Amino acid sequence: MSDGERAGGGRYGAPVDTPTVAALVLAAGGSKRLGRPKQLVDVKGRPLLEMVVAETAAWPVALVAVVLGHEAEEILERVEFGEATVLINPDWEEGIAASLRVGLDHLGREPRLERVLVALGDQPHIPPEVPPGLIEAMEHSGRPAAVPKYRFQVGNPVLLDRSLWPRLMSLEGDVGASRLLRTHPEWVEEVWFDRLPPRDVDTPSDVADLTGGR
Repeated sequence: MSDGERAGGGRYGAPVDTPTVAALVLAAGGSKRLGRPKQLVDVKGRPLLEMVVAETAAWPVALVAVVLGHEAEEILERVEFGEATVLINPDWEEGIAASLRVGLDHLGREPRLERVLVALGDQPHIPPEVPPGLIEAMEHSGRPAAVPKYRFQVGNPVLLDRSLWPRLMSLEGDVGASRLLRTHPEWVEEVWFDRLPPRDVDTPSDVADLTGGR
């Protein structure tokens, strides 16, 4: 996509009828590199996952679903999920594919939902223009997937049309939508944003950067 086709300008500037979109936050992982549940890292007085869910709820979506796995009981006790639906992935040790199956199986029972924005529970501060930019770009492109390209790096969240959900639910292991989309680049609309890519929180140094060393 050329610079003239960036989100919010060029051929994406016209208003469109927005389809019904859900958000799916994947937060079932075991935080192996951090050594403690990253979902509960304190960020300005609230758990990291609580902040991510609150930010996601502000996107132009009809509902938010969150998939938990490792230490789910403790996370449920300490995180305020608002109106989000919480799902439990008993096979969280398998990896991302298992959480996608749990989330998409639940969302697939809602016939009104046409698309889903898949986000990561350890990736706060998604620029607010990204979700609506992806939705608008997909509406104009007609492709079943839209991904943000932060300057020169593809990132999250990923917008996926319902037509792809059965294929995503067939994935196994610690692989997500990116594996399928790399195999079928013709399905993907890349949407350019003049932003640095949001960072995952995986290690103690990532936590220090996020919390200012506290």
